[in-house]
Amino acid sequence: MHKNQEKLLELAKKHDLGKMTYRAIGDLVGIKNAQTVKHHLSQLQKKGHIRLDKEGGVVERIKEGVSRISGLVSIPVYGAADCGGATKLAENYIQSYIRVSSAIIPYKKGLFAVQADGFSMNKAKIGKAKRGIDPGDYAIVDSDVKAPEDGQYVLSVIDGLANIKKFYLDQEHQQVMLVSESTKDYPPIVIGESEIGQYVLSGKVVEVIKNMKN
Repeated sequence: MHKNQEKLLELAKKHDLGKMTYRAIGDLVGIKNAQTVKHHLSQLQKKGHIRLDKEGGVVERIKEGVSRISGLVSIPVYGAADCGGATKLAENYIQSYIRVSSAIIPYKKGLFAVQADGFSMNKAKIGKAKRGIDPGDYAIVDSDVKAPEDGQYVLSVIDGLANIKKFYLDQEHQQVMLVSESTKDYPPIVIGESEIGQYVLSGKVVEVIKNMKN
């Protein structure tokens, strides 16, 4: 996130920006140009961090959780994850938020989202609707699940690279197998006993939000 956007987001926690001019907002964060303030607020709205309606006097910071008024759950998005080989870097900062009906996924602490890339999970059956994951879709992850059962879908980090697969623990050979479910032929990723130190299980994939732009 741009440093000016970080400053504006922090400012929105302490001040009612909807009742301030762009110039006055800029003075508080060290931005001289009012149009620059307007641009960065607009970018924060596009990323889902705020709801912007300056004409109506509203600059509302969107917080993680469920809105009692709209019934929408705000879930932070942490970068992208690969549905193929592990080639996408795992990000550790919030890039944006997605808002989802609480009827689809009730809010709980520990939920986050990653945007998927690749086709290796397009035949998966995840969540209530048993959906597969296509490029651009959002995978919702429950980070509290660190010991998944065989056959559950997980977000893993291998050497700093994020990956979504179906999890199996091979007790006999002391290894983890991460399996694809795809229209294409992808070999499983096998994490042997000697490689476990580089393997991080970030959580269980509990739902898929389809990207309507696909």
